[in-house]
Amino acid sequence: MTERVPVLKIGDVLLVSIQIDLEDQMVLDLQDDLSERIVATGAHGVVIDISALEIVDSFVGRMLATIAAISRVLGAETVVVGMRPAVAMTLVELGLSLGGVRTALNLEQGLAKLGRAKADPSGLL
Repeated sequence: MTERVPVLKIGDVLLVSIQIDLEDQMVLDLQDDLSERIVATGAHGVVIDISALEIVDSFVGRMLATIAAISRVLGAETVVVGMRPAVAMTLVELGLSLGGVRTALNLEQGLAKLGRAKADPSGLL
């Protein structure tokens, strides 16, 4: 049995704080768990905190983009927060643009982006 990443609900936002290095199965489980929680709670936003991660490989990078796309289809915007400079550089060097994934420096800015997105559903953040 693999360890699962907790998905916390704060108001109408789901918070995913990744505190350990992700194995491939954990990422797939997170995708399933998060999708189910979005539907069950009607959340309008998802914040994924990756500040504890020192490395994000291409698989995890693609999965962040996939999770954001699935969340958007289910009606929730996703913001990835806490990306370390080395992680950002690695993602760029790998050629991963994280299309469709909004980013913010920290949780506060991420929640502010989601608040603006909720107030302006046209998607212009």
